[in-house]
Amino acid sequence: MDDDALRREIAEKLKSGLKTEVWPRAETSEQVNEVVARLQSEAGDNLEKKLVIAGFTDHVIEADGIEQPCETCMYYKVHARFCELPELMLPVEPDWSCRLWRI
Repeated sequence: MDDDALRREIAEKLKSGLKTEVWPRAETSEQVNEVVARLQSEAGDNLEKKLVIAGFTDHVIEADGIEQPCETCMYYKVHARFCELPELMLPVEPDWSCRLWRI
């Protein structure tokens, strides 16, 4: 499946009400490591599990007064609209969000 098709599949899952673990946000190194470890051990290549554990949303989340869209995350490749976090490696939209967001 190409990135555009996968992005559309993800959008449909999120739009249809997939319940993801949006909170708590992974704000500390320890919290990030916990989420990443879960992605590695529980999700593997399972798209839905990745979305749930990473806390994906199809809209921007604000935490502690800071908007956290994919497009401002350090893992986001702008021209490819892609998340390069090794445990995710997913095509995403700029206004989506996940709890692994980093400046």
